[in-house]
Amino acid sequence: MNTTSRTISGIVAATALLGGAMVATAGPAAAASYHCTTSKHSVDNPAYGGVYADNFDFSVQLCAKRSSGNIYTYAKISWDGPTWFVDGPSEFDAARFHLQTKKSVSGPDKVVKWANYTGIKSRLEHGDYKGNGSYTTGVLKYAAGSGRYLADGFLQLDWDKDGKGYRNTTSSASPTV
Repeated sequence: MNTTSRTISGIVAATALLGGAMVATAGPAAAASYHCTTSKHSVDNPAYGGVYADNFDFSVQLCAKRSSGNIYTYAKISWDGPTWFVDGPSEFDAARFHLQTKKSVSGPDKVVKWANYTGIKSRLEHGDYKGNGSYTTGVLKYAAGSGRYLADGFLQLDWDKDGKGYRNTTSSASPTV
């Protein structure tokens, strides 16, 4: 093979390789990404009045994205809890995160889909050795029409031995998509 043929073959091979790399990276770059809002809350255990710190410091991230005619929403909840109760007696009679997919409208936004995620209770009561932990809900999928949509939701805690049932901690909704 002469030098000119080798040079042309090398250029064709390099172009094919670069072209393939460009095609391979176009997919993920073109995929829709989530739009999120994070809220922070400090929640006191109303059933405890002792000398030890008992607050849970929560960070709630609500996220939404639009892709292929669907709206996808989820929440990620992280916390810094008191270390003294880790793997001790139950702190909660129940706990859940109530996730909502809403259509943005004039006035109160319309809930179009929702779910309660109860798996957070066990995670709250069995955090790491410092009392920290996190929980991510499942993803709600909604076949969307025209208009703007968002993720919203609230943490519901039913503290052990307080007799008051669920108490809601609301968060800021995600940006609209």
